[in-house]
Amino acid sequence: MSLLARHAEPIAAVATAGGRGAVGIVRASGRDLRGLMLGLCGRELQPRHATLLEFPDASGAVIDTGLALWFPAPHSYTGEDVLELQVHGGPALLQLLLGRVLEVGRPFGLRVAGPGEFTERAFHNGKLDLAQAEAVADLIDATTGAAVLGAQRALAGEMSREVHALAQDLRELRALVEATLDFPEEDIEFVRAHAVGRRVRELMQALRGLLARTRQGALLREGLHVVLAGQPNVGKSSLLNALAGAELAIVTEVAGTTRDRLRESIQIEGVPLHVIDTAGLRDTEDRVESIGVARSWEAIAQADAVLFVHDLQRLEQAHYRAEEARIAARLREHGVPDARLLHVWNKSDSLPAPDADAALRAFAGELGLGGAACAGPRLSARHGQGLQELRRQLLLRCGWEAMPEGVFLARTRHVQALRACEEHLERASAWLDQASPALELLAEELRLGHAELMGITGEVSADELLGDIFSRFCIGK
Repeated sequence: MSLLARHAEPIAAVATAGGRGAVGIVRASGRDLRGLMLGLCGRELQPRHATLLEFPDASGAVIDTGLALWFPAPHSYTGEDVLELQVHGGPALLQLLLGRVLEVGRPFGLRVAGPGEFTERAFHNGKLDLAQAEAVADLIDATTGAAVLGAQRALAGEMSREVHALAQDLRELRALVEATLDFPEEDIEFVRAHAVGRRVRELMQALRGLLARTRQGALLREGLHVVLAGQPNVGKSSLLNALAGAELAIVTEVAGTTRDRLRESIQIEGVPLHVIDTAGLRDTEDRVESIGVARSWEAIAQADAVLFVHDLQRLEQAHYRAEEARIAARLREHGVPDARLLHVWNKSDSLPAPDADAALRAFAGELGLGGAACAGPRLSARHGQGLQELRRQLLLRCGWEAMPEGVFLARTRHVQALRACEEHLERASAWLDQASPALELLAEELRLGHAELMGITGEVSADELLGDIFSRFCIGK
């Protein structure tokens, strides 16, 4: 079925989450739902006013008493006629009411909505752009207060407005450059006279500012995957418990207690962190533990940040130092760059500060870690000392910068689109710097950059992208 035909059909669904609740909502949307309204409510409803009614089944028995709200097009969430029935939130009751809605609506072609179809219609009917539609799902899925506020800003169109402003400037530049292509004898002078090079550079500067905020928004939405790595008994599980504020992992003096990955989601300054405690990294004959160690290395390779936990009590032990050197080498082999690696010095309460300083310098020199490793946070996971400094350094290592004007939630695809636009503008600037600019190539780079920006808001989007985005919504939204 074509998209046009599919959107011509009215739809209905339970719009509240599964399970029991005080209130449940059944929602219907379509191009002309007046007949459905009369069939279910038995009367005309005043637009945007709640009306108390009984909702009977086909035999006249009352399913429930509740509120009916009528939103005639185009003043509704979807831009179509919308009818919402609010009743008690029992799952069986809501299914009975939805069945009755579908029964009354059958002559009008009413069907059950697919995932995200209400918001998809809002997008196609111009009530939301694509970035705002994504923000609806992000608002529902937000796990921290900061993420909620960021999703609200995105839904209000803060990012979309900045993208549109950049796109408008880029569109004007495209028109200016493309207008010269029909007059080759004047093209270079025309472009230089209108300071196209300066305008491209200004656009790039504005784009980079938006890109920086968008990266922050993506970080706020998706969070960070942080892996605790190190030898057995260095305090990784104690650190997980300290960060989570709960006894999640078993902590004993027996090496190899943690044999599989333990995962806990926490937040620091509103940024979600998915912390993974891994099996101690060592060679072992134990088959089960060796599987856990292999999984540890898999988690390390995929992590946004790796906390390499060291035991200050054992720095003088030759065997311990040799194992640390082996782990450091393996981290390099697994492609973990310094930007993703944070050295954490645990059990700081066991050594006086001067002794710890000297031991750290000697140890870091032996392993070739350099001064940055020594600057890593010192803490006592068992007693909770130094955790605040760890949190601060971890956010810095992951690129988080709290912005006073507020951050809007964003997605990885937005970041990728802005980066691609930046690359096209850089190539356009390079063409302009040549003695004899190739204006056809300049115009093409500007066109491609403009298309990337339009893809963010959905003005240029493949059907596959739209299908992937809306299929991730819950039914009824």
